[in-house]
Amino acid sequence: MHVLVEKLKEVLFAVLPITGLVFVLNFTLAPLDSSLLIRFIIGAILIIIGLTIFLFGVDIGITPIGQAMGGMLAKSNKILLVILVGLGLGFFISIAEPDLHILAGQVENVTSGLISKGSLVIVVSTGIGLLIAVGLARIVYNIPLYKMLFTLYLVIFVLAVFTSPEFLAISFDASGATTGALTVPFILALALGVSAIKKDSKASEKDSFGLVAIASTGAIITVMIMNIISKTDEITGSLETMHTDSTAIISPFLHHLPFLAKEIIIALLPIVIIFLVFQIISFKMSKKVVRKILMGILFTFVGLVLFLVGVNAGFMDVGSAIGHSIASLDNKAYVIIIAFVLGLVTILAEPAVHVLTHQIEDVTSGYVKRKAVLATLCIGVGLAIALSIIRILVPDLQLWHYLLPGYIIALIMSFIVPKLFVGIGFDSGGVASGPMTATFILAFVQGAAEAIEGADVLKDGFGMIAMVAMTPIISLQILGLIFKLKSKKGGIEKDVQPQ
Repeated sequence: MHVLVEKLKEVLFAVLPITGLVFVLNFTLAPLDSSLLIRFIIGAILIIIGLTIFLFGVDIGITPIGQAMGGMLAKSNKILLVILVGLGLGFFISIAEPDLHILAGQVENVTSGLISKGSLVIVVSTGIGLLIAVGLARIVYNIPLYKMLFTLYLVIFVLAVFTSPEFLAISFDASGATTGALTVPFILALALGVSAIKKDSKASEKDSFGLVAIASTGAIITVMIMNIISKTDEITGSLETMHTDSTAIISPFLHHLPFLAKEIIIALLPIVIIFLVFQIISFKMSKKVVRKILMGILFTFVGLVLFLVGVNAGFMDVGSAIGHSIASLDNKAYVIIIAFVLGLVTILAEPAVHVLTHQIEDVTSGYVKRKAVLATLCIGVGLAIALSIIRILVPDLQLWHYLLPGYIIALIMSFIVPKLFVGIGFDSGGVASGPMTATFILAFVQGAAEAIEGADVLKDGFGMIAMVAMTPIISLQILGLIFKLKSKKGGIEKDVQPQ
């Protein structure tokens, strides 16, 4: 019960700032239709209840499976088994990730079904599975993280030359959306289990970070390859939700419920089957533990359904309506400032950020305070969303004008900053773009793109998650440099110096 209360506090801390901001905007700059506001309130309640139950379920159901798998792989010490299990688990856990479903649904809507939700989910999950296998092999073979990330981003830059602008945005967005509330705890648990193979505790601490970063590159690479092979160029899109009947209140929730429930059953079933097969073959857990894990998966299912129904029927339309209203105002400074504030409050909202910041504090024995990491992330994400709006306002500004120099700076810094911070920085990029970013802010940016003359919802509306995934990499590596300079004055320089 205590854990459930803690989760509820975490979720309230997440959802209330955005809810409060919507009410302030409703009474000032962007008045909303009353039925839309009621739907938003119902959606917020469902999100709070759903996310609380979901996070509790992940803790008692999904994370223990990840830890058990990691532990089993550590004991087996067989590289082939590590790669195969990483591939399978990565694929199935990614298919169950709520953020990916939200993004894929948005892409399907905006492209009028030209890029189907199912195909995008499968392509992205394949990339995640492949790169988790590569990331686990890296831990076993002691390949330095910064060298692997440098190679992977080099591949991405080459593929980007042949990728259409719309797909460039979608591919980077997919990488951010796949590392959400379900995948991050699972991947961190898997990485901790496999890095426990190491006898050297410092090496295993460093290796427990970085797997999220490697996994998220898989999504970028596979979506780019999908675009190059299918040659789906020159797709334009518009927001259908802007033109739909918004007077209904309860029916949108009832409309989404059966479809989402079926989708999540299909997503979670393989994880249950994999767990039960390994329970028979390897885990041999007590009946009590198995019951607890299965109950956790049931909680995950119920929470996920409530969360996604709340998002799809309550939050998204309000996000796009507010973005549209504020971007329609004569003074465009409002939309940039509100985008920055949304970034600040959203990062505090992301459940996976709390998982990562606690782990950072633990690994550095409290030397790097989680408040410092949170403050750094807030500024990074606020800037990311403000820059995304500026890109919509300035027609000649393209996504790669941000991403190319941004990732070049991030990769150069990875050779200079303490190696622990390379893993933390790149992981936090994926972690920052969780359920709130993939829902409300994505809808807000797309609403703004719909309102601004000359902007295209597909080219300009997507790409925001990509920005949110990039800026924390730079801001946290800057924190790492500060940490390095401070450590020279203190006595722990040997632990944080580049190896």
